[in-house]
Amino acid sequence: MTPFLILQLRPEDEAADEEYASLLARTGLTPSETHRIRLDKQALPEDLDLTRYSGAIVGGGPGCVSDPPEKKTAEEASIEAAILGLMPEITARDIPYLGCCYGLGILAHHLGGEVSQDRYGEAIGGVDCTLTPEGATDPLFAGLPRRFRALVGHKEAVQATPPGAVHLAASETCPMQVIRYGRNVYATQFHPEADGQSFATRIRIYRAKGYFPPDQAEALTAACLAEEITVPERMLRNFVTRYAR
Repeated sequence: MTPFLILQLRPEDEAADEEYASLLARTGLTPSETHRIRLDKQALPEDLDLTRYSGAIVGGGPGCVSDPPEKKTAEEASIEAAILGLMPEITARDIPYLGCCYGLGILAHHLGGEVSQDRYGEAIGGVDCTLTPEGATDPLFAGLPRRFRALVGHKEAVQATPPGAVHLAASETCPMQVIRYGRNVYATQFHPEADGQSFATRIRIYRAKGYFPPDQAEALTAACLAEEITVPERMLRNFVTRYAR
């Protein structure tokens, strides 16, 4: 099988390794069926040919595309510039892409959409998501229920459907949960690769990153572990099944 390109934006080793393991577990992919690049540690190859991959999956991370440049570390700026540098080709050539959380902000920013921390940020935990009429007929959600639970946790959010994109799913607290551009370029605000244990690990790692008051870590962990999250995983597998070649 032609491998999937996995681009990771997390500079913490434990968080990046957990995310990659979760992606493998929920997609059914093996390490040999992926090409993993951690953008905090590796530069993108100069001869990177996106057409040599079945698709690209971009994970989340603690950075925010809406942070002012002076507040971004050199590492954060480098990671963001690397992934943004791929977006013109991905969108122009309609290369299969699935951006998760930070990957949504990257896509929306590239398309000229508004990404900010003014409203629609969501506390860490489970939310109810609902497919739009367009989402209900999209191949990514084939065979899936119209309402489902998903795990979220983000400081910034896409404020409205970006130019040229299609709105596929919403939650009450954050309207832009899933969008599509063209036929094959997708992004989600929720984390389709994550379960409660994934979030328990991330709560521990990111407890001082401003997502929540640190003294709420234990309660948030318990709430995430109690969630039954099934549909986002199936959506992620639909993406891989649809584009694997």
